[in-house]
Amino acid sequence: MSALTFDKSELGNLEYSLQREMLATDRIGGYMSTTIVCCNTRRYHGLMVAPIDDSGRTYVLLSSLDETVIQHDQTFNLALHRFPGVYEPRGHKYITDFEYTPTPTITYRVGGVILRKEMLWIHKRTQLMIRYTLVDAHSETRLRLRPFLAFRDKHALTHANMEADGHSYPAVNGVKCRLYGSFPWLYLQTSKPGTEFVPAPDWYYNFEYLQDLARGYEGHEDLMTTGYFETELKKGESIIFSASLDEMGSTKTIEEVFAASIARRTHKIDFLSCLEHSARQFVIRRPGGRTEVIAGYPWHGVSGRQSFVALPGITLLQEHKEDCIDVLDTEVRNMRDGMFAATASAAVAADAPLWFFWTLQRLGGTIGDEAVWNRYGGAMKEVLEAYRRGIAGRVALHGNGLVWASSDEIPLTWMNSMIGGRPVTPRNGYQVEVNALWYNAVRYTLELARSQGDKAFVKAWEALPERIENAFRELFALPEGYLADYVDETGPDKSIRPNMILACSLPYKPVDDRMRIDVIRTVRQHLLTPKGLRTLSPRNPLYRGMALAALLLRQSLLRHRRGLVPAAGRGDSGELRGGHPDLRHRFDRRTLRRRSSLCGARRDLAGVERRRGARDLPHGAHAPSRPGKDEGLRNAENGGESRKDNGEGRQDPRKAGKGHGRESGNRREISREEREEGCGTGRRKSPESDG
Repeated sequence: MSALTFDKSELGNLEYSLQREMLATDRIGGYMSTTIVCCNTRRYHGLMVAPIDDSGRTYVLLSSLDETVIQHDQTFNLALHRFPGVYEPRGHKYITDFEYTPTPTITYRVGGVILRKEMLWIHKRTQLMIRYTLVDAHSETRLRLRPFLAFRDKHALTHANMEADGHSYPAVNGVKCRLYGSFPWLYLQTSKPGTEFVPAPDWYYNFEYLQDLARGYEGHEDLMTTGYFETELKKGESIIFSASLDEMGSTKTIEEVFAASIARRTHKIDFLSCLEHSARQFVIRRPGGRTEVIAGYPWHGVSGRQSFVALPGITLLQEHKEDCIDVLDTEVRNMRDGMFAATASAAVAADAPLWFFWTLQRLGGTIGDEAVWNRYGGAMKEVLEAYRRGIAGRVALHGNGLVWASSDEIPLTWMNSMIGGRPVTPRNGYQVEVNALWYNAVRYTLELARSQGDKAFVKAWEALPERIENAFRELFALPEGYLADYVDETGPDKSIRPNMILACSLPYKPVDDRMRIDVIRTVRQHLLTPKGLRTLSPRNPLYRGMALAALLLRQSLLRHRRGLVPAAGRGDSGELRGGHPDLRHRFDRRTLRRRSSLCGARRDLAGVERRRGARDLPHGAHAPSRPGKDEGLRNAENGGESRKDNGEGRQDPRKAGKGHGRESGNRREISREEREEGCGTGRRKSPESDG
């Protein structure tokens, strides 16, 4: 029995199913992610999102795959897409079951036809395989598969253009496609001999991603299809669709790879097995012997701080010490001048290298302290010496033994979100968690050095821990019975935040038992919730317990001024500016009128100044203007468009207006007043969304 269950009666209800997403990774940096009804709601969704080089960037290659069942010359499209104001086609109404284990499986029923779809993302290679099985049918049945291609960076969006190559070229029982010359070939193949591929290159317009719109970003793009596969299926027969960067040599090879891969999949029968399965997806192995930890799917990359923090849990607790060592070795190999590179450097994250020592403490419990010192002792001493010398003019060791971290360009702690070029939570100075980690790193290195007979290091560093302790207690201990969050030239910041808990939880602690008890009591009283710690006490006047606008859901204003720490978010938008006396931010009017659902939010923002100037959206998401768009829209409304039937007697909104513009033909022209208010019918909710 699976630990993840879904209400079968609600699968056709889009309010239910579009809020449930699935993720599968290949352990080398690629992934498949979409909703359980295979309707993409984010630009990051796709059936094949993968790296194509060593740059660390990932690209959406295969966005979606539409399935159509054909019986008695009637077509039934099983796919589901969102276009402005409408869902089309509406294949979710045919879904009768969804299972997640051992691999995501959807069952469709169309009259007397029952079709099962099993999606399998192959480990350690960039390959998606989908097996379709005709479970039941009473007449001749044909299956059509139409792939939609994006070939773009996962943070961007694509639109119809003349540079894209819509041709398909022969491959073994399939075709190969490449929209742009800088990309590798994508091989689309099937396991059934004789499957016909019908070339039909075309752009489909205005796929809409609701989650992007809700986050305040552009959420429309065009996708290319180069044609479709079609074959006859008999009752009990299966066909496997394969999308891969490497060509499969034969139809038999496709079947063998699928069978071997699905046999290795574990069943997620309880909560613990789900956690273990999920943890394994974050460790990725890249070319060149690099092993890294992805900070989060779908939009995060590699982060040094998150890698060190997560390693013990996702590797050592599952008895995968080799993975832990490989990740640490990768970081150590990249060191320059005694410091880690990129996001693991103290120049951009003052505490990140200090988490390296905490990870080694956990690793020492598995392989022993002597093995840790022999392998990483040199790197440990280099990192400490780098802090002593100073790093990039931002991090310095002061005479009192404490680490000072300050930068006017970027925040240097984990509370590092910025809005409009300004940190949401400025914390320049002595930070409580940075110096707790610093004390722990020095004490741990001294302990290993003593046990391994490194007298020179011990002599040079043995006086420092006492100096750190004295300064730490003098500066951070508050008469109120807890620790200051940071101390700068003006004195201590008395905000009650969770950062002080690290001073009480590390193996070596710079506070005595009495202070530990007081800190834990304060954290429990002000910050503890059933789901984690708040980032600020509700008694603080800057605390905000509710989101003011959808954009704030992805901004650190919400992350650090409200309740719990969210699971993910990029926090790099330029849509907000400083100016409000409390929040220190003003809102972009264009952001607030982006969706009609934000109309109410505007009323809650009384007193917050709004600027009129429009700024480009981040990630290259701002769509370029399209000549003739309004004219094409009017032509479409006047019946001038070339209509194409979708097989169910209604116009296909993906193709509407083709040749007369790029907008969806089902959308009426919106008045300027409606656009200003963001409440026009162009994004009205489809009745079908209620299931």
